[in-house]
Amino acid sequence: METTSRVGAQASAAEGGQHVPSARRTVDGYLLAPFPWYGLDEAFTGPRWLMQVGTSADGAVEHGSIGHGDEPTVRSEATEDKERFAVVVTVAASPDRRSADGTGLLEATSVSSAAWLAGVGLLSFTWPGQMDHSLRDNWLDQQTETAWVLADDLNGADWSTLSLPVDGVPTSFHYRESEFGWVLAGSTREGVHVGAYGRGMSAYGLGFAMIKDIGAYA
Repeated sequence: METTSRVGAQASAAEGGQHVPSARRTVDGYLLAPFPWYGLDEAFTGPRWLMQVGTSADGAVEHGSIGHGDEPTVRSEATEDKERFAVVVTVAASPDRRSADGTGLLEATSVSSAAWLAGVGLLSFTWPGQMDHSLRDNWLDQQTETAWVLADDLNGADWSTLSLPVDGVPTSFHYRESEFGWVLAGSTREGVHVGAYGRGMSAYGLGFAMIKDIGAYA
């Protein structure tokens, strides 16, 4: 997956406590995806909002995020106990394959891909207390690498198992908590992997459902 540059851009845009930019809200990229998008099910009645999509090296849409609840800013002492949000990441399930121009190999996606994107997504809205601005980039690099290591070992001790409904069907997810929030990842029957992250909203009461009309989010 060609995800690093996209997630890095998201992290940079979030610095300074800014809300998710309106430019990120365009539905066009979502409409180009050849796979269904997922969000929280109808039990969640709060605000929903588009974030951004990520593409592979050949320009195909591979993943994207839908936000629910408060639009998060970078965590600070003033916001850490007030924001309540959950972001759902949908990742197309794809095998190793050649790029469209035949010049390279695109990596397969997996539940680990969803777990990593969710982990880095949470980090992009996290700023440890008392950390100097000049040190955050180094911290973010270190934590991003840690998120990758954790996502690559979903059966490790850092993860537990959580059963949540997906389209009404109980589904097993890999789940972990940290001081910054929670992250989970699993797969659906519709050929996509689902990751999620949040803060201020408990993951234990969540359910996921395929979005019937992503165009309604425009």
